[in-house]
Amino acid sequence: MPEAKWQKSSFSGSGSECVELRRADSAVELRESDEGDTVLRTTPAALAALLHGLKAGEFDQHA
Repeated sequence: MPEAKWQKSSFSGSGSECVELRRADSAVELRESDEGDTVLRTTPAALAALLHGLKAGEFDQHA
């Protein structure tokens, strides 16, 4: 099976610092484009839960 290509986040614009994702078997891998050797691996469900929490403001700092 060929290795999946990295996909750049649409929020990254044209800058060199961005988040990239790819499917790897039943997992999702994430990395920073400028730190390509460091890869985080998680499940699609865990990534979806994180994104949902971020959008809902669950991680916002409150004074």
